[in-house]
Amino acid sequence: MIKKYTTKDSGKRQDYISGMRRDVQDGKPRYDLCDRKMIRRWAELMARGAEKYGEENWRLADSKEELNRFKASFLRHAFQWMNNDNDEDHAAACIFNLAAAETVKIKINEK
Repeated sequence: MIKKYTTKDSGKRQDYISGMRRDVQDGKPRYDLCDRKMIRRWAELMARGAEKYGEENWRLADSKEELNRFKASFLRHAFQWMNNDNDEDHAAACIFNLAAAETVKIKINEK
């Protein structure tokens, strides 16, 4: 079966000098404002984690115990980052653990 897609429409338009017309960007995520170097560091951390634990392994987490593990790891890396420890990329580890914790929280709330 072929999925039928729709195009979202805010009802507002932005016109350009060239004549092009587009829907406005109001209320849409602004990925263009995210720091690409930090996202790359996070992606590199994810690649190292995939080698060590297997791809998508962290996505299996769905319990309060696993949520608490991500929280503890986030806090440990945050203190290491604040103490200027540079034995690991603690900033990227904070981002990973926070994102993983939020993902688990969503899963727990959906049960």
